[in-house]
Amino acid sequence: MHINQLTGLVVDLCIRIHRKIGPGCFERVYEEILYYELCKHNIAVKRQLLMPIEYEELYASNAYKLDLLIANKLIVEIKSVCPLPQFTSTKCIHNWL
Repeated sequence: MHINQLTGLVVDLCIRIHRKIGPGCFERVYEEILYYELCKHNIAVKRQLLMPIEYEELYASNAYKLDLLIANKLIVEIKSVCPLPQFTSTKCIHNWL
């Protein structure tokens, strides 16, 4: 699969997942579901892959941890941001005033 097709599929799957389960989940939840969806599409995917880095004489074997490596072409780092609950932002505004 060409990288543009692969990227399009991953974006489509992420949108579908977000529409089904909504915002506010932990990153681990989204990763698990995206992994499941990619497997259903017979796409090779590795999770929580540790990657090394070399700098001069330094070799750090676990320098990076990739959330997902898809088809050995695409790295996906999943991020999830949970907004403050309404009562918290309202309380902050009232305290500020």
